[in-house]
Amino acid sequence: MAEAVPVRCPACLRENGYTAPVFPCACGSPVHPPLDLAAPPIPLTHRTWSDTWVSVRCTTCGRESEWPHPELGCGACGTVVLIPVHPPEAPGTPAGPTGTPAAAAGPDPGSAAGAGRAGGPPGGPLGGHPPHIPPPPTAPVPRPAFRPVTIRTARDAVATAALYLRWLGFRDVRQPDGRPIPAATVDLRAPGLVAQVDPTTAPAGLRAVECVWLNGLTASATSVYFALAGYTEDARARADDLGIPLFVMDLTGMPQPVNDPADALVGPDA
Repeated sequence: MAEAVPVRCPACLRENGYTAPVFPCACGSPVHPPLDLAAPPIPLTHRTWSDTWVSVRCTTCGRESEWPHPELGCGACGTVVLIPVHPPEAPGTPAGPTGTPAAAAGPDPGSAAGAGRAGGPPGGPLGGHPPHIPPPPTAPVPRPAFRPVTIRTARDAVATAALYLRWLGFRDVRQPDGRPIPAATVDLRAPGLVAQVDPTTAPAGLRAVECVWLNGLTASATSVYFALAGYTEDARARADDLGIPLFVMDLTGMPQPVNDPADALVGPDA
């Protein structure tokens, strides 16, 4: 888990500790939003859709995805601030010492590429491959097939959802600590994840989808919903608008995505 960094509230100037969330890329690698701690936090006075999401590039496969924008509520005055994030850089163009891409900065006269232009052996020891360009990334290892567990009780449904989230790449999936609030649904948490499991026989409604979305916004995490009996039409439409992945589970224990955000979370390897 990433270490906490100090973030100064622009309203009361108090420093608050903040730990960047970790999101799961479709390739299975963890994704960390690159915080720009040199830029001042931005007070969030009016929430918009563009403020809610930020583009982050996976350093393993190069995939660029939209994730919740890091934000923090001040523990002293309650001001909510957006923490600036570095924009994603194009893969294969690392920045040079002056902030310009290394390719545009030109070769060092003492390097292998500079020696080739000055009359030395062209290409250097890599046989014509410029040293400032990294080799192409290797293909990610395909995910093994998910092994479902038969659902006989509500506890089986919660356990199946937790196993499926771990299979998707989320780590340390568990129920929150403390005494649970009496409810038909069960919460699951992991770094960068807020999930809710509905093991009842009634379809999940609009309020349930909006509640898990709000919980995800509060925790700066991805929100996911699992249901045994499916969803009402307005719940599915609202989940599509908010980008909430919805899964339905049958008694064989195999979760199935029911909307586009869920398909995107599962990825093409399933």
